[in-house]
Amino acid sequence: MPGSPTPADAPHPAFIYEEHPHHPGWMLWALRDPTRYNAFLGEIIVRIDDGIARVRMVAGRQHSNLADHVHGGVLLGFIDVAMFAAVRAFGLIEAGPAVTLDLNTHFIGGGQLDEPLEARVEMLRETGRLIFLRGLLVQADRPVTEFSGTIRKPGR
Repeated sequence: MPGSPTPADAPHPAFIYEEHPHHPGWMLWALRDPTRYNAFLGEIIVRIDDGIARVRMVAGRQHSNLADHVHGGVLLGFIDVAMFAAVRAFGLIEAGPAVTLDLNTHFIGGGQLDEPLEARVEMLRETGRLIFLRGLLVQADRPVTEFSGTIRKPGR
């Protein structure tokens, strides 16, 4: 029935957040609708290690620029999505209409294709409506982009 609450153990109607069958210890984080932007990024997996959310994707040719590096727009889009995957993994929000209020970045190096990109996201502070985050996007421990951002949690 539309508008009815769902039990806590029921799958979310819009998101998938479940153990990844091929990556033990990692969770698959995805939208159920494959026509949404997140699907363009490919498979996204997440885990928490020592209080840091590690969010991964692998960029392919469709994510490249003419220099055969990962396009800067893809890096920005992945960082934005990674912040939401991180706050889900931290247990701060389940899903819903939360929004990015700001995202600050500094590009440090080019992203390589066909190599995992990992956003390492740290929560700095949570208030009633806001979550403040910072992180580093890396490939094989080589910095690609550093970032900070704020997410506004969904209203009740």
